[in-house]
Amino acid sequence: MSTQAWVSYLSKVELPVLANTLRRINELTDSKNSTVNELANVILNDAQLTSQVLRLSNTVFYNQTRTQVSTVSRAITLIGFDAVKSMAISSLVVDTLLQRNDRPHLLRCLARAIHAAVQARCLMPKRNETALEEVFIGGLLMSIGELAFWSCDTEQATELEQRLRLEEPPVEAQKEVLNTTFTEITRGLVEAWSLGPFIRDVVSPGKPNSPGASLVRHSVEMAKLSENGWRGAEIDKLLERLAADVGEAPAAIRDRVKVNASEAAKVAVSLGIPQVTELLPGSENRNGNTAARAPDIDPELQLQILRDMTQTLAEKPDINEVCQLVIEGVHRAIGMQRVVLLMTDRGGQNLVPRKVGGRGTEEWRENLTIARDGTGPLGCLLPNASSVIYQPAKNADGVPYDRWLGRVPALIGPLKARGRLVGLFYADNAAGDYLPSDQQLSAFSHFIQNAQLCLNMMASG
Repeated sequence: MSTQAWVSYLSKVELPVLANTLRRINELTDSKNSTVNELANVILNDAQLTSQVLRLSNTVFYNQTRTQVSTVSRAITLIGFDAVKSMAISSLVVDTLLQRNDRPHLLRCLARAIHAAVQARCLMPKRNETALEEVFIGGLLMSIGELAFWSCDTEQATELEQRLRLEEPPVEAQKEVLNTTFTEITRGLVEAWSLGPFIRDVVSPGKPNSPGASLVRHSVEMAKLSENGWRGAEIDKLLERLAADVGEAPAAIRDRVKVNASEAAKVAVSLGIPQVTELLPGSENRNGNTAARAPDIDPELQLQILRDMTQTLAEKPDINEVCQLVIEGVHRAIGMQRVVLLMTDRGGQNLVPRKVGGRGTEEWRENLTIARDGTGPLGCLLPNASSVIYQPAKNADGVPYDRWLGRVPALIGPLKARGRLVGLFYADNAAGDYLPSDQQLSAFSHFIQNAQLCLNMMASG
């Protein structure tokens, strides 16, 4: 497809509601009182958007007076038209895209966009509210073509994802798969969605026409570079350019950008996407390409579920009840996003889902099958003698009904009866770009031991 074909496809087929709502919001300018009501009406037409805007209106990032805001019109009066418009746009973009997909590339792109937007707004010399919100939205939408693309479930997205996993140069890979680049798609969407002259200046080729547009470009570049740390020749040069944008010394800017990165993490949580905070600079335990850290387990909840299991085993061993508690423990206490218990089917040749937990596991009930002899695309998931962390090969096979199964790190653990494999627990983090921790593996093993104990008691009873 050509650039124009992609722009048309994303605007009319994949994201028409987002395109139209953004267009309507951007056409409103605070020129007369009626536009305040118009903005309030656009927001109030969407219950989710209303609650998001009100939640953001009560954060320190937007509301430094800390006066409680409970209505949209009050938010516009107290915090300002441009700030509420900015909240509405950022909430719309984040919610619309994440409801459609949770690819690692989309999450990483969102993390960068939010980081760039917060940096631009925090570094902008405090001229006026309109300029502050303009650079924030500029930072957020400078990669709208890439964000829109990764939110779609297309063959091209899957192919490009594979090429990038094999570390092909990004721009060359985009040209090969899309016949265009994300930059060109972004420029097309800025025009098609009427995102305004400022963002057009930010994404246009050549030198920017204003210090604000220059600040946004440099903030976006910094959001990307800072993922590898705050030191190095490239980031030093970039800090000099940012210092020139805002009229400060580079040393002072370096301190400020680190504080702003922490602020970006808070904004991400306020926008309802805490999962991207691990992709922002400053996130602990980063090594190599593993950009994010496995979440901490909840020891209190883990203990509570283990107590419930002990009680079940003491009263009357019930494998269904114990396995349901394992699923809940792995999902809620250990923090794994998707969990399944597979058991031998009637024919005895395959393992099929008995219980599932977590978002995105509905397809598994009908489609997920693992051959007990280890053949087929998911044969690699068969566990050994004990629970392990599964690490996929770079070119691991997948399945058509789920893009992550077999291709992402996971926890797997066996259930045996009289020495034969009769079931297995599998848990992954879908799009979460991190390896399960040793602590998670230990807790996972502990839960499965209880299920194994129940099976043994039933077999000997």
